[in-house]
Amino acid sequence: MKKIEPYTGFEQGPIRPPSESGSLLIRITRNCPWNRCTFCPVYKGTKFSLRPVEHVLKDIDQVHQYVKILQDSQLKTRKFASANLQLSATNDGIDQQALYAAKNFIASGMKSIFLQDGNSLIIRPGDMIPILQHLKKAFPSVERVTSYARSHTIARIGDKDLRRIAEAGLNRIHIGMESGSDKVLKMVRKGTNRTTQILAGQKVKKAGMELSEYYMPGLGGRKLSQENALETADALNQINPDFIRLRTLALPNGTPLAEQYEAGEFDKMGDVDTARELLLFLESLKDITSTVKSDHVLNLFTEVEGTFPEEKEKMVAPIQEFLQLDPQDQMVFCIGKRTRRLSKLEDLKDLSKHRFAEQMCADLGATTENMDAIVDSIIKQFI
Repeated sequence: MKKIEPYTGFEQGPIRPPSESGSLLIRITRNCPWNRCTFCPVYKGTKFSLRPVEHVLKDIDQVHQYVKILQDSQLKTRKFASANLQLSATNDGIDQQALYAAKNFIASGMKSIFLQDGNSLIIRPGDMIPILQHLKKAFPSVERVTSYARSHTIARIGDKDLRRIAEAGLNRIHIGMESGSDKVLKMVRKGTNRTTQILAGQKVKKAGMELSEYYMPGLGGRKLSQENALETADALNQINPDFIRLRTLALPNGTPLAEQYEAGEFDKMGDVDTARELLLFLESLKDITSTVKSDHVLNLFTEVEGTFPEEKEKMVAPIQEFLQLDPQDQMVFCIGKRTRRLSKLEDLKDLSKHRFAEQMCADLGATTENMDAIVDSIIKQFI
């Protein structure tokens, strides 16, 4: 006899895309069903599980209840503490996590919802659709409902079921492609291949949902850098996603890829070589209408954002300019950017900002020879 899992309160998972910072987070599954990617530190040592649908529905009801109380009381963010007195009078007491989620949701305008964790589309369509319908009923003004999904999972869902899911309200999917190269995907144990990546992306678009695909410059290391850029660009040219999001490779301590790097089995590139790969990637994107987003702290060039084809030259220009700098100025920019002394390449032309970044390089003992090691140590503080 299957053990019935008791409801223990509102849940939230550990991650969501930066673009979903203001979204209400609703946890559908726990952790990641694959969890073998060598570059990923999230969920390692955890067990994957599906949350009972009735628990998810109860989470939605709790947030809806708190949102209604807070809105009916016309409370602003600074007065939310006063609402606790009213909420404590309810029969069930206060679920602090649900209350916090409701406050954040209201403060962000109640426009978007993100379904967690790492691959929510793995649940049966017959379970996903009632959840989406319940969300729409509870929060009819929401404009976007989003989820992560693995390409392997999407490829196995029938087109009819994907359309039903889209019609029920899921209108954006985030897929961590990372690479379109079979060699790179196999090396990092991504659990999928190039053909599946392309098929999954095309299926999402066909179903009428927006698609965000993620590319990880540097993931192939020095040996597979060119292939990583060219094969990923070619795959994305065939998909034409709505968004291409850049996520520069970092190596958090404890990940298998970091251990391979320490053992000399993975030749990680520094910022300059990674910039060369990114430039090749962008130059190889053709005949698409995607919007490129550099919306992560790991990326060196936050200004590399825009929509193809009209803003392609604007996006490649700062990378080309960076690669033409002398090594000393490249170092000043890389370390200045990572330590928040500089925000974009243009800041190098500001004398005071340039000197500020130079002083940071001196304080860290940075040289053109050791800058990559210093940058890696700084980045580890972000992840």
